[in-house]
Amino acid sequence: MKVDFMRKVDFWVGVPLCFFLSVFVILVRFFSARKNLPTKNVLFIELSEMGSAVLVDPAMRKIRKQISANLFFVIFEKNKPSLKLLNTVPEENIFGIRENSFFNLAVDALRFLVWTRRHNIDTVVDLELFARMTALLTIFSGAKKRVGFHAFHNEGLYRGAFLTHKVSYNPHIHIAKNFVALVNAAMSAEQELPFSKMAISDDEIRLEKLEIEEIRKAAMRVKIKAVNSLYDPAATKLLVINPNASELLIQRRWMPEHYTELIRMVLKANPDVMAVITGSPGEREEAEALRSSVSSERCSSIAGELEFLELPVLYAISHCMVTNDSGPGHFSAITDLPTFVIFGPETPRLYGSLGNSRPIYANLACSPCVSAFNHRKTPCKDNQCLKVIKPTDVFEMIQPSLASGTIMKL
Repeated sequence: MKVDFMRKVDFWVGVPLCFFLSVFVILVRFFSARKNLPTKNVLFIELSEMGSAVLVDPAMRKIRKQISANLFFVIFEKNKPSLKLLNTVPEENIFGIRENSFFNLAVDALRFLVWTRRHNIDTVVDLELFARMTALLTIFSGAKKRVGFHAFHNEGLYRGAFLTHKVSYNPHIHIAKNFVALVNAAMSAEQELPFSKMAISDDEIRLEKLEIEEIRKAAMRVKIKAVNSLYDPAATKLLVINPNASELLIQRRWMPEHYTELIRMVLKANPDVMAVITGSPGEREEAEALRSSVSSERCSSIAGELEFLELPVLYAISHCMVTNDSGPGHFSAITDLPTFVIFGPETPRLYGSLGNSRPIYANLACSPCVSAFNHRKTPCKDNQCLKVIKPTDVFEMIQPSLASGTIMKL
């Protein structure tokens, strides 16, 4: 389904359902005694953002370590591979929801009711800020303990009254710390209003690095060689370019002509560098157009040629990556790859990569223009926040990494 149609369904179907179910929940709560609810089988809900599967990983590891919780996850079917990068949640504990049609969405919502009860879900953690569908899934899960972000006196979206543990979303700290605040609330033995009155250190959002075997790296080098015979594993430095971003917010895309100019500048200044353009199978045509516009034998496209779980292997043998604010900026965080992420409608203070990364951000007065309070829907049709970031600016930032003989810490 298209993004705008999903937003309409979320509003016109989600709001009435949230209201009527909230009345039922409030009545049940009024006649029920408050108990210290168990936390053993914990379900995390995040449907649409693949990068969030990486950003929530420190929080999931914390609750698993501290109370030996069994972890479960529900996500859109097409985004399930993102959970396999770190394998924190067992594959059999992941429930995929198909969002390619309203009928499949409804069927999977019913299947979800059965699945959660079969796994005795007692606690659900709603990671979402923008959707009413995930709020509905919290109550459909049957969990007695329901943790999530609550608007309180802010002008947030109406998402019903389902939460037993209301956490104050903080737009001034990184989203990964907000996720840790959710699990802190889930583990709390005391009721607070709002949760969570605890400091969260930078150490709590460290990611574990992925160990990649040499045999997998060698196989990836063979693939790159097959795409471009000029590639010499012993002498060539790889610059990874990710020029795309999800359809949820296309305003995050840096201009294709800027990428063209940047790649040309890099290749001219660095004879030992080869540019590799990545993307999904659906982005193959755009990637090929970018490759063609660069018009260099040292620029190749592998969009649609790699399996999702091969991306970290590519990152492990590369020297540097430039990407829009999208999933790859987070996927590379589980490797040591120096990653430069171009931000515009969103801010790196909240959504920056947790890896060896540096944000490129113009910091305009109108930016960020999307947030938890506007359903990530911006009126902007002229993303100057990205247009003012020139190829020369990016080149000057990444050149030290490309010129270095080793992988630099940013």
